[in-house]
Amino acid sequence: MTIGLIGLAMVLLLAFMRVPLGISLLTVSIGGIAYLNSFDAARTLLPMTLTEAAFSYELAVVPLFILMGNVLSRTGISEDLFRAANAFLGAVRGGLALATMVTCAGFSAVCGSSFATAATMSKVAYPSMKKYGYSDRLASATIAAGGTLGILIPPSIILMIYGILTQQNIGELFIAGVLPGLLGLALYMAAIYAIAWFKPEHAPRGDKVPMAERWRSLAGVWPFLALFLLIIGGLYMGWFTATEAGGIGAGLALLVALVQGRLGWQRFYEVMRETAMTSVMLYVVLFGAMLFSQFITFSGLADELLNLVQGSGLPRMGILLAILAVFLLLGCVMDAMAIILIFVPLFAPTLVAQGFDLVWFGIIVVVLTEIGLITPPVGMNVFVLKANLPKVPVGTIFRGLLPFVGVDLIRLALLVGFPSISLALVHLMR
Repeated sequence: MTIGLIGLAMVLLLAFMRVPLGISLLTVSIGGIAYLNSFDAARTLLPMTLTEAAFSYELAVVPLFILMGNVLSRTGISEDLFRAANAFLGAVRGGLALATMVTCAGFSAVCGSSFATAATMSKVAYPSMKKYGYSDRLASATIAAGGTLGILIPPSIILMIYGILTQQNIGELFIAGVLPGLLGLALYMAAIYAIAWFKPEHAPRGDKVPMAERWRSLAGVWPFLALFLLIIGGLYMGWFTATEAGGIGAGLALLVALVQGRLGWQRFYEVMRETAMTSVMLYVVLFGAMLFSQFITFSGLADELLNLVQGSGLPRMGILLAILAVFLLLGCVMDAMAIILIFVPLFAPTLVAQGFDLVWFGIIVVVLTEIGLITPPVGMNVFVLKANLPKVPVGTIFRGLLPFVGVDLIRLALLVGFPSISLALVHLMR
């Protein structure tokens, strides 16, 4: 157990030193397994783990959904979604911010990445909000908070990785994320409306759009609607697996972009290159996480943690709240991906032993990491936004995010207190 704790501390130290997470996990895992067993065992286990993962059917889902998101973000289809949302919501007070939040939810539903959502919307929505006199605080915070929906509303890269690590059905995880994602959208919109009501200087009214133009604007929404309904509907009805859904979604996104004349050879090359680079980086991290999980098993750390929890005398809910507190604190100082990869394999056996549903816990973990994306000192969405909006101070963005963090904590309490919010659709699916 001591070696396991030392290995965990070394991974955290290397992560804080900005050593690439995949390299950190692989290096510590190989060294730890070699120390606990032998160098020959580590040398044999490494290629076995990499080969098994590389040829895994389930793991093929990752690049497929990354490709789909890249096609939609690179071809400007996201602008059509914002135009439609703005046509219907822009005239009310705070309407542009409400339209931005709806667009974030729609874009994340086919993108799966929080960072991509925040970066894209900073270019699409921020100029419009500034044009109509929105404060930097509300405009930037809306985009940063809306970007977090990208890791919960399916398809979600984080949920895919969680499913691979915990051997849970990725399709069920996607379905479980639908209602919590919509709940998050509703609460965010309520927060925006409240800000616009009590502090109208932050959110002026936009121009009223004629009804005929509103209906015309819906013509650009159909790619998002078609992809979302196809993927979620197909998974829910059992027509195809998550990997097949990724293939169908990527193919349909490419077809739509080609038909609309938005995907020339140069842009196609850029999309494929970015997809390949992102996929390889994620694969390296996943390989490291899988090997690190085996190192934790060899060290006995997970078993000792389980014994410690069982002997602590804490009630079942007390154990859960303690684990949630750990994830919440980690989210303030660590990247969401690092938290999932390092700590989910450590705590999963304890949760299973206490009778908690790992599909439900996956949604809880994602909500916790969403909060971490917009809280200091390491709110990654804030720094992604800062890179795209260099004139907006980081402090301004964080101050604007306080109401959104508050409603996120309300959502977390609801999801913990009422697991059926996450699992109702999954139970119908089963």
